[in-house]
Amino acid sequence: MIAALFPGQGSQEIGMGKALYEGSRAAREALEQAEATLPGLLQLMWEGPEEELKLTANQQPALLAVGYAAFQAYLEAGGPLPSFAAGHSLGEWTAHVAAETLRLEDGLRLVRKRGLYMQEAVPVGAGAMAAVLKVPAQTIQELLAGIAGVEVANYNSPEQTVISGTAAGVAQATKVLKSHKARVIPLAVSAPFHSSLMQPARERLRADLAQVELHPPRFPVYSNVLAQPEARPSMIRELLLEQITHAVRWVEILQHLKEKGVKTYLEFGSGRVLTGLVGRTLEGVEARALTDPQEIAESLGRVAQG
Repeated sequence: MIAALFPGQGSQEIGMGKALYEGSRAAREALEQAEATLPGLLQLMWEGPEEELKLTANQQPALLAVGYAAFQAYLEAGGPLPSFAAGHSLGEWTAHVAAETLRLEDGLRLVRKRGLYMQEAVPVGAGAMAAVLKVPAQTIQELLAGIAGVEVANYNSPEQTVISGTAAGVAQATKVLKSHKARVIPLAVSAPFHSSLMQPARERLRADLAQVELHPPRFPVYSNVLAQPEARPSMIRELLLEQITHAVRWVEILQHLKEKGVKTYLEFGSGRVLTGLVGRTLEGVEARALTDPQEIAESLGRVAQG
């Protein structure tokens, strides 16, 4: 069984998707469709400047476009439909576009607004995020219980949990966590994502998402909120909104996929972040990143042999 994985923010890089554009007709068509929807997107992806690509409102549609293009190149090369799909934060939107829950054009326009609303929800410098290592998630939850303005944002792997909230709350949490031998790494982000501070962004996006038609996905897509698949369009709509203020339950998603019998995990798009998280979370499985036609061909060869 195969699971398709789609990355979130932080996986972007200058040049992303160019090899796909040059080596796959299906990927080229997808990227040209993205360019027609958001003019200037391809030049930004391929030439930068990097600081502009890093902006939340730009990197979200860029990552969706490249993830979808890689998936189309994989299908064009003869890859089978996955048994399941999952995306990390923004990647959940890419997974739904790949599953045809959302049209590509609608997905791109919505995640651009999602990124803009998330950026504008909290003044720059008022929020913060940090990765916490070497302390179990349950211990982190217990330690955060008495600290105002901070909460868990991402359960990335058994040894990596991300916290988010006000700058003061994250600073206080950092001191407490370090006193319990945790390693805490501040993250260079522009806003406190996946925290209750994102509520204004969630409500602004609600009106935009209400105008777009959703369809049942053609393969099960995991919800970051539930750590389970959801097929009903009405529920998917609500979960995509709730996701903005809710923690990403990535460890549970991966564990559930393994319990379902998934042995092969294919990451579509830019970077290898999720491939690394699979390796740090699951044993006895294979994870591969598919960022260009060569990697896709190699992966399909291994799938055929397996």
